[in-house]
Amino acid sequence: MSSPISCEGEMIELSRLKKRFGGVVAVDELTLNIRRGEFFGFLGPNGAGKTTTIKLMAGLLKPTAGRMRIGGFDVVEQPLRAKSIIGFIPDRSFLYEKLTGREFLVFIAEVYGLEPKSYKPMIASLLKEFELTPWGDELIESYSHGMRQRLVICSALIHHPQVILVDEPMVALDPKGVKLVKELFTRLCQQGVTIFMSTHTLSLAEELCHRIAIIHRGRLVAVGTREELRKRASIPQTGLEDIFLELTREEDESVNSAGKDTGVNPQA
Repeated sequence: MSSPISCEGEMIELSRLKKRFGGVVAVDELTLNIRRGEFFGFLGPNGAGKTTTIKLMAGLLKPTAGRMRIGGFDVVEQPLRAKSIIGFIPDRSFLYEKLTGREFLVFIAEVYGLEPKSYKPMIASLLKEFELTPWGDELIESYSHGMRQRLVICSALIHHPQVILVDEPMVALDPKGVKLVKELFTRLCQQGVTIFMSTHTLSLAEELCHRIAIIHRGRLVAVGTREELRKRASIPQTGLEDIFLELTREEDESVNSAGKDTGVNPQA
């Protein structure tokens, strides 16, 4: 993939971010800096802390320690300013099933304080792009899982976010939907939008991401381009799957040799 659009400063800045649930550390001293227009992949085994990190960035959880800045806004101290430039696509979304798809998008647009003259054409455009126009005035309860996921993505884009936080974006999408979303994300990055994506689909990360971070047991194991990660894993001419397995194996061995077990939130 081509290099991201560059600009002064960073769009996402995580500094020594930590989240503890009781005696369990889900995110442990995580530091990352991500540029404008960068497609950033966030990978890790189940329970590694990926979803917890994204919820922290989206302002749904408060950190135990550390700092987060999105577009220059502190997520804890300036939550409304930060959230106003974020589009959030969760792995498990909540939808008001007694609303129509169009009504749901109107609701989201008004939550962001958009005017009808601004959001009405945007809603029409999004429904068309995601091939939901024929169902726009049908109740969401009648939607398939794939249609619901498309609607969630529409809702995350309605306010023209500068940063999109994505947790497993291709859940329930058919091959046509996957292609549509991949093309959309690529286009948005080319326009300067920063995308932070967590996924278990390594081929997706390999295809789309400029850089990739691997997190394990709440800790950052490695970050870089695929070539940089390959050098870090000391595996020549191999795919991301082998790199991922090698780096997480090394982390397990390091923890075991130190006799330390840092538990993580099983929902992370």
